[in-house]
Amino acid sequence: MSEVMMERATVGHLAGWGWRDLYTLCKPRVVMVMLVCTLVGMLLAAPVPGAQAVFFGLIGIGLAAGGAAAFNHVVDRRLDAMMLRTSGRPLATQRMPTALALGWAMLLSVCGIGLLAWQVNLLTAWLTLGSLIGYALIYTAFLKHATPQNIVIGGVAGAAPPLLGWTAVTGQLGPEPLLLMLIIFAWTPPHFWALAIHKRDEYARAGVPMLPVTHGEAFTRLQVWLYGWLTVAVTLLPFTIGMSGALYLVGVMALNVRFMVWNWRVWRGHDPNAPLAAFWFSIRYVLGVFGVLLLDHYATAWMLAT
Repeated sequence: MSEVMMERATVGHLAGWGWRDLYTLCKPRVVMVMLVCTLVGMLLAAPVPGAQAVFFGLIGIGLAAGGAAAFNHVVDRRLDAMMLRTSGRPLATQRMPTALALGWAMLLSVCGIGLLAWQVNLLTAWLTLGSLIGYALIYTAFLKHATPQNIVIGGVAGAAPPLLGWTAVTGQLGPEPLLLMLIIFAWTPPHFWALAIHKRDEYARAGVPMLPVTHGEAFTRLQVWLYGWLTVAVTLLPFTIGMSGALYLVGVMALNVRFMVWNWRVWRGHDPNAPLAAFWFSIRYVLGVFGVLLLDHYATAWMLAT
């Protein structure tokens, strides 16, 4: 660890932790995106989903997601201290005891999954538990450090929110929620590898086998381009299977054009700012895809009712 990081860690340790640090451990911005995707699954599952399923489902899934994020902080605390982007986190600076963070993660996880089992349904509780284990243990503790395909394999857990939202309302699985999950699964590699290109040197110093580190930037840029096209193909499936109509098709095609323009800029490699810009746009992109899907869903329901 560099002298600057050691000094920062010492100062942070002396300063102590606060309630804001417990909030930070939950990765609130990431959890918020997950809950938006969860809500989309709920709203697509039924014209007017039950208030209890929506309310307790979002709280339970949010608590479990926050717990998984806190477990991620615990497992990655040494790695976080070596990367500029994460070096200010509570455990990376040593201003919070690891045991406290672990207890906080367990409390959130148990409360979230318990609430889902009590007030929603057992299927959603079990699926949420599986997603938590997949992200906090299988991905963070093992896959992240074992293979450059970590984000592809581990993406299954991160793609679960719309599926969880659907099962929270209906209590059963089906092809539609699995397709929503597939959209996020296909979108995750180009989304995250764009950031990995931008942070390649940090991952290399930390010894994390991200794709740009193990196979080089040129190969990773090509994968962003190819997985981008896979994402485009998957986002057309809701229209293909009759899950959505023409409004969704027009909207998603417009989003896909912009999405692939950014992926093309990443692939060409002429703009050093393109990977980070593509990463940030991809978040708006996936939210836009689900937003258009919802708009089409309710527009169709309104036309049928009139």
